[in-house]
Amino acid sequence: MKYVIESYCLEAGVRNWRSTSRESCASPSWSLCRQQQQATQDQGDAAHPKRRIGKRDIDDLLGQPLFQTEKPQRGIGVATGLAWTAMGGATLPIESSRVHTLNRGFKLTGRLGDVMRESADIAYSFVVSHLKDYRCDPDFFDTSMVHLHVPEGATPKDGPSAGITIATALISLARKERIRRPLAMTGELTLTGQVLPVGGIREKVIAARRAKILELILPHANRRDFEELPDYLREGINVHFARTFRDVFETVFEDHRRGKSLH
Repeated sequence: MKYVIESYCLEAGVRNWRSTSRESCASPSWSLCRQQQQATQDQGDAAHPKRRIGKRDIDDLLGQPLFQTEKPQRGIGVATGLAWTAMGGATLPIESSRVHTLNRGFKLTGRLGDVMRESADIAYSFVVSHLKDYRCDPDFFDTSMVHLHVPEGATPKDGPSAGITIATALISLARKERIRRPLAMTGELTLTGQVLPVGGIREKVIAARRAKILELILPHANRRDFEELPDYLREGINVHFARTFRDVFETVFEDHRRGKSLH
């Protein structure tokens, strides 16, 4: 059941689960299994061993999976965000790369809405104006054509909640330092470095657990939203609540050097 939910009906609620269950029960393969089971009951277990339906049978019943397991990306210039979509929560990888050093520029790709593009511009401006504060080369962006990409172009993305994730990816690129542990974040970033609250905390926490990411950065103003989640969602998750981007930076790039416990 868990495999069917995660691979074929990954949405809030159970509507797709119900329809998918009816579809599988109506398939020829399932009917054959039912016939075999009935023959087993009629003739005895010794004559016809029982057949179990497992993961290997699901693809035959329902076709190829509609959703793939989320695999967080790692590397210099890469950060993992958390997003809310019509299908629920999802991890949101942000990739940044220095294309060349011939001139200064900033290019955005991915199926991004206007609000998210504005968030990217804000994050870029904030990072460029605070490079010394985060111990980056102060001239890095003066001679860098930077390309920032949000993969999975088939899924439209919008909203301001990727602000701190985009800024973190750009800082990682400028410092030439990758994030050294599984870590995801969400929060709106302002031009002055404030971290503002966002929506969909429950769905985003579920997405992080599904991707096996148990360390998160959330806006401090969303603390109550997290604390009101059921115990089974909060169990084992280490959350850092950020008021400013300085809090985000210290969590991402400084905590492992200080030897802080992540529990």
